[in-house]
Amino acid sequence: MVIRVALALALFALVPVPEAPSAWPASAPPASAADSLVAPPILPNRSREPRTVEVTLTATASTVELVPGVRSDAFVYNGRVPGPTLEVREGDRLIIHVRNELPEETTVHWHGLHLPWQADGSPFYPIAPGEQADFDFVLPEGSAGTYWYHPHPHHRTAFQVAKGLYGALIVRAAHDPLPAMTEKLLILSDNRFLPDGSIQIPDAGSLEARIDFENGREGDVLFVNGQVMPTVHIRSGEVQRWRIVNASAARVYRLAIPGHELLHVGSDGGLFGQALPVDEIVVSASERVEVLVRGTGDPGTRVALQTLPYDRYIPQTRPPDWDEPRDLVTLEYTGDPAVRPVEIPKVIRPIEPLDSDEVTVTRVMSLTQGFINGRTMDMGRVDEVATLGTTEIWQIENLVGMDHPFHLHGFSFQVIDRNGVPEPFPKWEDTVNVPKHETVRFIVKFEDYPGKWMYHCHILDHENFGMMGVLEVRKP
Repeated sequence: MVIRVALALALFALVPVPEAPSAWPASAPPASAADSLVAPPILPNRSREPRTVEVTLTATASTVELVPGVRSDAFVYNGRVPGPTLEVREGDRLIIHVRNELPEETTVHWHGLHLPWQADGSPFYPIAPGEQADFDFVLPEGSAGTYWYHPHPHHRTAFQVAKGLYGALIVRAAHDPLPAMTEKLLILSDNRFLPDGSIQIPDAGSLEARIDFENGREGDVLFVNGQVMPTVHIRSGEVQRWRIVNASAARVYRLAIPGHELLHVGSDGGLFGQALPVDEIVVSASERVEVLVRGTGDPGTRVALQTLPYDRYIPQTRPPDWDEPRDLVTLEYTGDPAVRPVEIPKVIRPIEPLDSDEVTVTRVMSLTQGFINGRTMDMGRVDEVATLGTTEIWQIENLVGMDHPFHLHGFSFQVIDRNGVPEPFPKWEDTVNVPKHETVRFIVKFEDYPGKWMYHCHILDHENFGMMGVLEVRKP
């Protein structure tokens, strides 16, 4: 199968970055300490053509060390968990050869990218064992952001992600509006294991499987880039840019660093128009955030990036330790002299809000436990029909007592309001968490690509059950 596509995203103007005064040393990576946090390797580029990235991604079954000192049977991309990072720049031609050496069919969904539906990696295009799919497309200006890839076979997504299939995808801007600084990639995931190291997945019909269906599967071991409690070093005064991917099947991370104010600068669809100072950031399943961490601590001190308690659960199946904070990463200050922080532009990039006067349809999506609008997924049925080039409002109503992260394939949207409270500024998303008994409205324009697109809850056990539908975008 060969798929050639061209992504067409908007071109945003970039803002010049002020230079730091020359009297201070530039903010830079610390020279005296090495992080134990290790980013997944970048997929090697096989192409010698200019502005072309050609890579091979192979899914296999393997025995690897997930928990330190313990071997586990897993599914891996190119021999590792998480898989290697796919990194490209706007304007690059991207050629991806996906090989399936698993004992079952799979797909690879390029989560968040705007591209023709044949290339989306949805359940409509499975890759059989022993087969290869080739993708060939261009990432134009305006597509910069943090994305990820993962399998999306019908009824098997949760299993294959639990077995280890996920990885990051970074699209870099030709001219990044943020100043140069140390950058970290943090892929958050969780899992659980039997005493022999086996990945623990409950038997169908068991009480534990029922609880997983209700809550979504969570693990008691928390990983960052496949590591348990790694260390990141920072220099007093330094500013670091962290790209964070929530690759967990269900867990919501409420991220905070005690005593530190964070600058939230981006989400699913790239950078915001402006930096937002926050004490914490909630990241639901499949969401991404970009955050600037400012080294306001003293040399030699240590603090942890934590996930704080967040009640997303149905009360009857809420885990007993849900209200306990968990440490994810140690942030350790070096003993080096302080540096002056880089200056962040007041306007990072302009984002034009979608025009509500152009809205032709308002759709209501009612979420209940395992159902959208009272239905479960049917691959042979089209649930919603939209016209190419039109703008719509989607009203997502959560009617039950637990959160549901709602994901739309192929098209980014802008949240308008939550429970009638307007969003403070426009930003691009492809997933929005809808808390229990709340309502979120977003606006979306169906540009460029007709076809059949998935929308679903991104709690993977809910998706497996069929909490998913098909939107067909048709030419006028």
